Amino acid sequence: MSLDSRMWGKAAGLGKNAAGAHRTHPLICHLLDTAAVAEVVWDELLTSRQRSMVAGALQVPDGEARALAAFWAGLHDIGKISVPFQLHRNGPKYADGQLLAQEMGGEDGYGFAAGAALDRQSHEAAAHWWLAGVFEEIGYPSSRRRPQSQLSHAVAQMLGGHGGRYHPVVYAKDYRCPAARHPGLGTGRWEEQRRVHFDEVRRVTGAASVPQGRMTPGAAVVLTGLVTLSDWLASIDEEIRARLREEGWTGTREDLDGYWQVARAAALRLVEQSDLVGTGFVRPEPVQCAGETSLVASVGAQLPDLVSAHGPGLVVVTAPASEERTQAALRAAAVLGHAVDARGLFYALPTGSAADSHMAQLHAFAEQALTGPWRSLLLHSSSRLKPAEAAQQWVHAHAAGDVSAEPGEEWVLAANSWLNSHHRALLAALGTGTVDELLQAVMPVKFNVMRLFAFSGKVVVVDEAHARGAWGQKLMLRFLEWAAALHIPVVLAAMSADKSVDAMLAANRRGAGGGKETTVQPRRLPAWSFVDAQSGRGHLPRQPAGTVDAATLSVEVVDGGPYDGIQAALAPLAGAGKGRAVVYRSTPAEAIRTFHQLSHDLPGIDVTLVHEQMRNKDRWQRLAACRSTFSPDGVVSGPCVLVTTPMLQHVRGLHFDLVVSGPAPLASLLARAAQSAGDQPRLVVLRADNRSELDDVALVRRTDIVLGAGRTISMPEEVPLLLDEVYADELVDRLEEAAARELQQLDNRRTVRERRATGTAGWLQVPGPRELDGDLGLLSRDHPGMEPGLLPSVLGEEMVHVVCLYPGSLLEDGVLGEKLARDSKRRPKPGQLVPYLIPVPQRLVDGVAGDANSVWRGMAALKSVLRLDMTRVDGTWVRTGERHQFRVSEHGLIADQLP
Repeated sequence: MSLDSRMWGKAAGLGKNAAGAHRTHPLICHLLDTAAVAEVVWDELLTSRQRSMVAGALQVPDGEARALAAFWAGLHDIGKISVPFQLHRNGPKYADGQLLAQEMGGEDGYGFAAGAALDRQSHEAAAHWWLAGVFEEIGYPSSRRRPQSQLSHAVAQMLGGHGGRYHPVVYAKDYRCPAARHPGLGTGRWEEQRRVHFDEVRRVTGAASVPQGRMTPGAAVVLTGLVTLSDWLASIDEEIRARLREEGWTGTREDLDGYWQVARAAALRLVEQSDLVGTGFVRPEPVQCAGETSLVASVGAQLPDLVSAHGPGLVVVTAPASEERTQAALRAAAVLGHAVDARGLFYALPTGSAADSHMAQLHAFAEQALTGPWRSLLLHSSSRLKPAEAAQQWVHAHAAGDVSAEPGEEWVLAANSWLNSHHRALLAALGTGTVDELLQAVMPVKFNVMRLFAFSGKVVVVDEAHARGAWGQKLMLRFLEWAAALHIPVVLAAMSADKSVDAMLAANRRGAGGGKETTVQPRRLPAWSFVDAQSGRGHLPRQPAGTVDAATLSVEVVDGGPYDGIQAALAPLAGAGKGRAVVYRSTPAEAIRTFHQLSHDLPGIDVTLVHEQMRNKDRWQRLAACRSTFSPDGVVSGPCVLVTTPMLQHVRGLHFDLVVSGPAPLASLLARAAQSAGDQPRLVVLRADNRSELDDVALVRRTDIVLGAGRTISMPEEVPLLLDEVYADELVDRLEEAAARELQQLDNRRTVRERRATGTAGWLQVPGPRELDGDLGLLSRDHPGMEPGLLPSVLGEEMVHVVCLYPGSLLEDGVLGEKLARDSKRRPKPGQLVPYLIPVPQRLVDGVAGDANSVWRGMAALKSVLRLDMTRVDGTWVRTGERHQFRVSEHGLIADQLP
């Protein structure tokens, strides 16, 4: 039985031959390409922890595990030997339009049942169904009653998931005769060719051993990642074109052995060009710890000994938000990264703006902590179209500062890099993004397991770990379970230790397989602790951390009109002719209004504006300027005021003499107050101002009661006590009957919302690693009743990205720079839009159709981008629809609902 090289695996993007027929890449060649890449990925990209997870699960030596991984990767597309795939109407054709594979249908043995070509089983699912039986035949452990519990089915299910989703369990009655249920698989020579391809891939890769182990969750994640990544790399069009076989190539054994050498040589080049190889952590310099120490020194001096004695694990750092806390978290990440031979770092923050502001500090850290070439991407919703181009635009915005945009910088990634895409970006060595990227790894979204794979080779730092509400907290617990099972070193940074932090420690302990003993983070501030991944046990430092930032925060709560309160608070700065202040407003519209009012009423003060509804590049440039003006070493000639929104509260490195804010939950107010510099920080709270729509009204009311007319707070010692006071049930007892009844009603509504959110998140999240029971399909299961908008809503307020276009197809008002075609023939380049995107809450643009043409709507990358064609009206750029009017200027976008 000889191999039929007409079975094609790749055709799109390969061009045509001299006769006008589509060029094709034989399926066997693509399978060997992928197997060859898998060998290099195993050698060069997987960490020692990842390799040991696979070899330990399979119960084979490392060399055999490598061969098996390559063999299995080479089988990923064997489901393409099927009638629907080979004879698909969009498949490769001759010049006259006839399908290249059409001739097979009339040959002896290639006939197929009626309706086979219409079988809707995907080639990924076909691989799962067919391989489960074949692996059983060659001796892989199997079970009729519970196939998912044994290796034969587990490997087949793993390979069937290389398209981003696993498929449900297939039982023996189906996988022993798969064509009976899915006639598209075909019988006769179709079946023969699947077996020939299977045997040849096994022979060439040398995977003759029959493993007797089991598919653990950790091994499944690593193998899925290896197979999928290898397939992605082996599928690059221009590289395939360089390996196309000449006419008449038949795929004999000699042909395949020769091609295997070609594929291996190409594989090394493919992986080396992926911007993924060569990154590691240097050994951190030892820190001497004597007497009362800072948080950074305490972590640096004592964590290495704990890791050396107990292995890697989880570090929790609790302290008010500050650069010192960030430095301590990064120091812990450096120690953990070196201990586990990690190949990079992902730093997760609550918001995209916070991620933008942390990139400079992350790059400074990487220059000291990472070895070899490393690549950095900006990863959040505003950068998702083209992460590398977002990072480049960020560089240009910061070019005047400490970060250079000169060519040759190791971390500056070319916009056309292979990594510059939605699903691959998390593989970059250094990622700065939002916590949503972590949470989606434990939600049933496409390629969620690839997210787990990307994180499994890195250290993960979660800043403001408890700042995502009930939804995020529930999903974070599940992520920490998986992190422990995958031996991912994690650093959690939080304002204060509370029940949510204790729950995170417990989740990590469950994932590590530890007992039921509770681990509690110390309540004093600042503090840090270490939980080892082997036992899940907690370890406290021998010498607790001291603090160098002790101060007394003065909180003043004022009544009256909000703007009058702002003016009164800023009057001393205007009178003294010096000082720096920040004013928080609840919405971008209010921030813009306040900016104009202050610029008019206080001409002696330099007023700056920054908020989330600015174009990406404008927001980046404003934040870069703020970091210069409002840094501890910033030099200004007179009083300066920054007007902003809650987006700024997670931004580090800004220092003000005065912070003015509307009402907000205590945790948010303290985060904003942490930006007040000096040993006598000041916070003015405007009681009558509007709260943010995202803030819980009960917590805002409780905070108002606790603060009263104002109070002084010893920082950081009193922070845990004050937070406990805000949440205490006894707070209701201090109020008069009517006020107590009102607060109780608000509390009840908050409890209902949190329970509903927690319940839905619990229903939506994927099972924990110890709940899978061997069935990988549970990681991809769509629950009955799941609506399209549910997943985004779980991650917080759903955002839409708006791009404004001006007459003449210009992206910029009056600037003959970047152009974007309005006509229906030219395809816009999604990366071109990144600097001009404006994130806007979905609720503000509900019912707005936008002005996208058919080409725009047909591009998957632009489906989430709302295009608005602007018109000049009375000197203002507007776009008026049926129910909304949008106004845009250099100060950002405002969306007004029409009466």
